[in-house]
Amino acid sequence: MSKPEPKIKDWINAARLRTLPLAFSCIIMGTALSFNDLLSGFSFSVFLLTLLTTLFLQVLSNWANDYGDFVKGTDNETRIGPERSLQSGAINSDSMRNAIIIMSFSALLSGIILLYLSGILMSSTGMLFLIFGLIAIWAAIRYTAGNNPYGYAGLGDMAVFFFFGLLGVLGSAFLHTHEIPDILDVFPAASIGFLSAAVLNLNNMRDAKDDASKGKRSMAVRLGRRTSKIYHACLVTLGVFCLIFYKIIEYQSPLDFLFILLTPILVLHIMRVMKNRDAKELDPELRVVAISTFSISVLFLVSELV
Repeated sequence: MSKPEPKIKDWINAARLRTLPLAFSCIIMGTALSFNDLLSGFSFSVFLLTLLTTLFLQVLSNWANDYGDFVKGTDNETRIGPERSLQSGAINSDSMRNAIIIMSFSALLSGIILLYLSGILMSSTGMLFLIFGLIAIWAAIRYTAGNNPYGYAGLGDMAVFFFFGLLGVLGSAFLHTHEIPDILDVFPAASIGFLSAAVLNLNNMRDAKDDASKGKRSMAVRLGRRTSKIYHACLVTLGVFCLIFYKIIEYQSPLDFLFILLTPILVLHIMRVMKNRDAKELDPELRVVAISTFSISVLFLVSELV
């Protein structure tokens, strides 16, 4: 009996489009930094292609994550979070593996077009970006898939901080300006990196008990319940304070601190996490941090434009 073909809605569900605002945050923040040097040439086409490439990489990461956890037996009936497409049988493993290959090439092609539009494709800098792109594709797949995935060794937080923070923000800014970012620009980049790592940590805190029983040694598993809460509070706090420090140094007007409007939401979020006793109740907190991070990047962009 042949396996049923997955429906379009199954692929959309597996893509987890709700994760895109967080992925786009680094691009918006990097674009905002490029407005500090507008004469160097902000490009709307570069902005759109950066978003498209990021979309492909995020969907690739989500599909590969589903595939890796499924084939290792990590995603089963004991999992607390939303049921995954492979886990439910909506998509079979062969179809998902083929989709991962197609999405990998789509991300690579989109990245090459992005470098061409940026005008650096044939330069040494362009080659460096291409290498980073290939590493990003590798990292998206190897988080849970393959032998010895780094997500199972507790290295996911560092990868997220680097790709969603430092590389995502500073790299997207460079694609517009063609100039090495100022050392102070590391702080907005680190801010998005810390907040993105906080989202991953929440996810891992929710799944910690189940992951530990299946050999997945995420940072939350390694730290334990109490320490992972403190670690989470530190990630969110550092994310906010990095932006505050940057805006104090680069102060131009009170509007620079628009993002402060979101801090009460994050303070209440930290309080709920610190008091949490039921892992299931951490699931809605993922959305709180993800949307807050996206909103912070948008408000940061607005403050750079006015």
